Amino acid sequence: MILLAGVAAGALNAVGGGGSFVALSALVAGGMPPVTANATSTVALLPGNATSAWVYRRDVHAFQRPSTFRLTLASVAGGALGAGLLLWLPSASFDAALPWLLAFATIVLAFGRRLSRALRLGTPGPAVILTGQFVLAIYGGYFGGAVGLMMLAFWTATTSLDPARGNPLRVIQVAAVYLTAAVIFLFAADVLEQPLELTALLAGAVLGGYLGAHLVRRLPATVLRALVLTTAVLMTVVFFVRAFR
Repeated sequence: MILLAGVAAGALNAVGGGGSFVALSALVAGGMPPVTANATSTVALLPGNATSAWVYRRDVHAFQRPSTFRLTLASVAGGALGAGLLLWLPSASFDAALPWLLAFATIVLAFGRRLSRALRLGTPGPAVILTGQFVLAIYGGYFGGAVGLMMLAFWTATTSLDPARGNPLRVIQVAAVYLTAAVIFLFAADVLEQPLELTALLAGAVLGGYLGAHLVRRLPATVLRALVLTTAVLMTVVFFVRAFR
């Protein structure tokens, strides 16, 4: 089950985001505590994101300002801070916040593009873009659900980058967030105490990330978006039921 969830998560992250919903839910369903499951999914999904980033490496359309290098630094720093918050704050706080984080991410999945079009903010300076990227990366390191779509929505609202052409840059920035978070989780969390689950999810995510990046040009965007949103809604309902029963 976890291997198949990894394939689905890697493919979803490659084509539009939302893979963490599948990975986190599969690990929790297998009996893993939510905080450990969140850290494990971050570590396991990193190679899949890196694989997709490699496939997309020649298709990146960056901003004129700030540079991709500075944007990536903001992603790395924010991801590290978010991962630190996940480990520093009590696990009960994450357990309580998880259904609401899922609900928030689901709303962004459903309405993020409409909001980004409605909230066109003109062309703010590089400092504003880097600050926004840093804040989004903190969220990505702490939880990560729909963070890639949030990035696209933010870029659409603050820059001239087209969402369709921004997908390769999204994949690379999400990989940067996951990279620093994963390194911290490997050394500071108990991720390695569940080697079988971690290996299964990681292997599936690599395969799914590779296939998803190649298939994204062949499948209709509406089908992919509907699949991600359906998964997000179902997982949100499940976690709310678990929290309040």
